[in-house]
Order: sequence, then C-alpha cells, then structure tokens
Amino acid sequence: MKTVRVEASRSYDVIIENGGINSCGDYIGGVFKGKRLMVVSDDIVFPIYGERVIKSLEASGFTVESFVIPNGEGSKSLSRYESLLDSMLMFRMTRSDGLVALGGGVVGDLTGFAAATYQRGIEFFQLPTTLLAMVDSSVGGKTAVNLTHGKNQVGAFWQPSCVVCDPSALDTLPQEQLLCGCAEVIKYAVLGDVRLFCLLEDCMRDSSLSKSLEDIITTCVNIKRDIVHRDEFDRGGRMVLNLGHTIGHAVEALSGFRQLHGQAVAIGLVMISRAAMKRGLLPESDFDRILGLVKGFGLPYSTEYSKEELFLASLSDKKAAGDSITVVVPVAIGRTRLLRLPCSELIDWIEP
Repeated sequence: MKTVRVEASRSYDVIIENGGINSCGDYIGGVFKGKRLMVVSDDIVFPIYGERVIKSLEASGFTVESFVIPNGEGSKSLSRYESLLDSMLMFRMTRSDGLVALGGGVVGDLTGFAAATYQRGIEFFQLPTTLLAMVDSSVGGKTAVNLTHGKNQVGAFWQPSCVVCDPSALDTLPQEQLLCGCAEVIKYAVLGDVRLFCLLEDCMRDSSLSKSLEDIITTCVNIKRDIVHRDEFDRGGRMVLNLGHTIGHAVEALSGFRQLHGQAVAIGLVMISRAAMKRGLLPESDFDRILGLVKGFGLPYSTEYSKEELFLASLSDKKAAGDSITVVVPVAIGRTRLLRLPCSELIDWIEP
C-alpha cells in the first residue's frame, strides 16, 4: 500500500492498494463522521464491484443507497445531474451525509459536482476503477458536467475526502479503456517526469505495464498533488495538466464524444508536440520519442478533422479568455511552457 497526502482546501489521502475496494469502508469510516452514503456508479462497473463496496461500507456501520447511470460520456449531463440530485433528495440526504463515486471519470465528475452543489456542499469519496481516473480525474477536485457544445463547461472545484485506487480493478477494464488511461500517463511523463517516460518506454518494449501499475499510479498522483498544491483553482501553473487537451477536447466534441477522452488527448498531445517541434521549441528527437510512445501503446495520433474544424471547436475551450487562449507546449520530455496566444493564432498550432 502507498499513500499520497494531498494538501488543499480540503486535505485528504490518496491510497493506492491492491484490494483497496474491499476495504473502502474502513478508509471512508476513518475520515467520515456521517452515517449515510449513496454509491454512484454506472451499469458496467456496479454489477462488478457494487456489492462488495456496499458490503464493506455497511460493515463499517453506514446505511447505503445506490444510484446507477448508463456508462459513457452521455451521462455527464445536466439532465443526469438533476436526476442524481432528485434521488439524493428522495433518500433524504442531508449535509451530514456523503456520496461515493465508484467508476471512471464520468462517474467521478458527475458525483463530485453533485456533492459540491447539493445543499451547498457535502462530502464525497472517490473509488476510481479506470487508469485514467486513478492517475488524473479522481485527484485534484475538478468536477463538472458537459453542455451540448462544450465539455466540462458547468462545474466546481470540490475536493474529495478520500481517494482509494485499487490497481487490481484494472484487471476487469477493457483494453481500450486501459490504453486511454495510458494517454494521460504519457501526458504526465511529458509534462514533468523523465524517469516516468523512460519507465513507459521500458513497459512498451517489454509488454510489462501491469507489473509497474502501482508505481505509475503513485508517480502520477504525486505529480498532480504538487501541481494542485501550488494552484488548486487553476489560475496559472495547474494549466500544464491540460497538455494535449485543447485540441483533444475539440476532437471529442467533433466526434459527438464517440472518440474516447484518452484517445483524443493522445491526438492532441502529438499535434501540439509536432507544432512545437516545427517552431524549434521541442527537439525533433523528443518529438520522435513522444510519437513512438503514443504509437507503441496503440493510441491514435491523427484525426480526420481539418485544421479549420478543430480550430472552431477549440474556441469553446475553457482555457479561452476573451480574445486569447493558453496553450500548453512541450519544450522537452519532462518540461512544458504555457503560451498565451490570440485566439486567431491557435489555428497555426494545430498540426494534423
């Protein structure tokens, strides 16, 4: 077991432990004084892990209700958010009760936003079951739902009270979803950790990713912990976490969210890296290694959408402010730079 302490407006532990889902009641009971919890999950994850989570929570003395949503990005919507709030009200939840997010990023974002806003805020807990959620979305307190024409446009900063990452849960994760998580791991390596990048190259060559998952998850959580500590509310330095996301979110939106988030981030990472290389900001050898790693993990690195389509879709990105937008540019493996550009110039940084 490994534990990472996140210091923020609400400080909490991220516990990385094989079998941690079976002990979630102990961990949550150690930090939560309420007596009632609602487990929010989706219709793929809940049949696998719901019973054991509820059993662990009840063994720790909690009264438990559940709310299950359809799997997929379409559930991260205002209508599903309203349904969850109505269910919480029907369960007669009060400000002393809490939510448990059991699933991937969609479940975590939806649950966190409901927790942030129900009766002006209640506690919630993250039990991520995807690699993407373990290394990224479950930590840091960003919660949101999507609008028809924009991803994560309605949300709040609301830190969880505890996160339990169980790497053994990845054994039931479809390969496509596991690779989506690898895209976020590659992002972390490019923006801040040469050692992690080299480890991923070794895993790619040796097909040994599963043996290193605990180390990979812990490393990514530590990187994010440090960034969140410096800039919890995304006013500056935390923007580096958006590496690959401006173009990636555009790809997602243009596909009607049929393109998975990790796949879109991989495409966005390669595009912005290529643009940086062409401008002499990123060594060609580093670009080749980034592209090689993305390809090696079976992730997409190009898209059918044109520069013009991607540009127009990118203008709705949250990182745009007025007539300018912040772009995260890799300048070496392990280092990035934030560039503030006029929105009109963004099209020049899109390199399909």
